Amino acid sequence: MKRLPLIKSFLIPTLLLLLMSSCKKEFSADNYVAYFGGEVVNPTNRYVLFCKNNEVLDTIKLKDDNTFFIKFDSLTPGLYNFKHEPEYQNVFFDKNDSLMVHINTKNFDESVVFCGRGDEKNNFLMEMYLRNEKDKDKMFEVFDFDFVNFNKTEKKVFEKNQKFYTSKKEEIDWSDEFDVFAKATVDFPHYTKKEIYPLIHKKRTGKDVSAQLPKDYYAYRNEIDFSNEVLTDFPPYVMYISHMLDNVSELKYNNESSSEVTLKLNIEKLNIADTLIKHEKLKNIVLNNLAFKYMLEDQNMSNNNLFLDTYYKYSTDRSQKNEIIKLGNAIQLLKPNFDLPKVDFIDVNGNKTTSDELIKKNTVFFFWTESANSHMTSVHKKVIDLQKKYPNFDFIAVNLNDKEVKWKEVLSKYNFNGIKELHCVNFEDLRAKWAITKIHRTIIVDNNKKIINAFSNIFDANFEDNLK
Repeated sequence: MKRLPLIKSFLIPTLLLLLMSSCKKEFSADNYVAYFGGEVVNPTNRYVLFCKNNEVLDTIKLKDDNTFFIKFDSLTPGLYNFKHEPEYQNVFFDKNDSLMVHINTKNFDESVVFCGRGDEKNNFLMEMYLRNEKDKDKMFEVFDFDFVNFNKTEKKVFEKNQKFYTSKKEEIDWSDEFDVFAKATVDFPHYTKKEIYPLIHKKRTGKDVSAQLPKDYYAYRNEIDFSNEVLTDFPPYVMYISHMLDNVSELKYNNESSSEVTLKLNIEKLNIADTLIKHEKLKNIVLNNLAFKYMLEDQNMSNNNLFLDTYYKYSTDRSQKNEIIKLGNAIQLLKPNFDLPKVDFIDVNGNKTTSDELIKKNTVFFFWTESANSHMTSVHKKVIDLQKKYPNFDFIAVNLNDKEVKWKEVLSKYNFNGIKELHCVNFEDLRAKWAITKIHRTIIVDNNKKIINAFSNIFDANFEDNLK
């Protein structure tokens, strides 16, 4: 990959002069001034967010030429991230770093290039990120391999990344503080693949390789600090812990598969996380990740409540921003015979309407997005058949996430036989009120706007029982 040596010709002269002057400047020991700026090609909005630990520190407006620049009078060295929604990436600042970044939203991650004081280490992070993403795309085939061939292939990738890391560390001579993150980008994706190999291999091939693994296969776990405060918000580290919990807990329910077992397995993950992770913030992050993942998988009302009871017991995150609490509260309002909460929509003619106004008789709401194209076509095809069988029901399609223009453009390419099509005005409001976490959900209500089943799946074998 030859992206790092690129000349950063994207910077306009004014910003470049500011950057050059700051790079040459000598700073005193107690001076923590830092600079951050750059250019956004094909911007999706007019600002860049500068964040730490998922908290927005500054909202930086784009100028007319799509550049941005900010001076921090005092910036604590460490890992930050910048967002041009919906995309984001990490950036590490040592004392008095002056960084410019190039972003193109059409190919966000591949376009990110840094220049200025501190650029080399950040370009290393981006290079490792892209290496890991590219490797991830290839791994599903590798997970089908028997243990000997999997281990041989993964060892080769790991050693190549280690060699790259060692050479860049010697060349750049980065700080010990940065090295924690640099080494994590090599180690934790490797550990993650080792954790998920036996799980995915069994799911894809039906063969359990657990007994074939060497006794020291998981020896690296003994070297990991599972309460590392520095890495609390670093994705490779948090992702590893989540997959490790998957692996450890699933060993207890090796050959069982049912909704009840899924519930027990996920509660076990929460139990292990509570025992293993001592750092409060990291524990909350991991618990939130586990909870959100489970809520995506299981839409059984009773199971959700039992799971959330355990989650609430361990989590100390009681903030209004906690998505799991919001989701749990929404689920409580979606019980059978409860009124369906009102949300806003736009129809294909641009007219605003509400869910209350739409429900004239028994109604099924189903969801789709253009990014899941195969689901979009299959769910509409399924609904066309159901309309014929159940004329006493209205079937209403709700588009999520896509922009209104894109939604209409997609619809113009299809003939969905008179299905009422609506666009979600405010997805966050819809998600908060209807607990929508996946497009496979359907919500069924009667003609009095009372919920029949808010957690059904139109592709379940027993789905039509809800309509009889």
